[in-house]
Amino acid sequence: MNTLDLTPTLSIPLAEVTLSYVRAGGPGGQNVNKVASKAVLRFDLRGTPSLPAAARARALARLASRLTLDGVLVLSCTEHRDQSRNRAAVLERLRLLLAEAVTPPRPRRPTRPTKASRERRLGAKKQRARVKRDRTATD
Repeated sequence: MNTLDLTPTLSIPLAEVTLSYVRAGGPGGQNVNKVASKAVLRFDLRGTPSLPAAARARALARLASRLTLDGVLVLSCTEHRDQSRNRAAVLERLRLLLAEAVTPPRPRRPTRPTKASRERRLGAKKQRARVKRDRTATD
């Protein structure tokens, strides 16, 4: 597995992803102080050449709050006790996050309100006007 497939036509090489491992808190007993099981993933979204310009711009806009100042996406995973499962989980999280970020939104097809919805709206407006009119009549 040398690439991470985002969509059927789009993938990023794993060489662009930097993985490091650190000690994680949480469950694990005595092992938790000895083994670096937390997986930390870094992906340079701003500088990646494997994404088309339009997809990169869309991803940068959608993931702006999760990026560092340099445009690097940092994800970490401590769900599992062992390093390999955390590595697989963080790669899957990256795949899902980027796949959602690069897909263009479906174009909105304008529709007209139905007759029933127009009548409901007008009925609600009349009811609200009646409530307000009754309020002023008692004052």
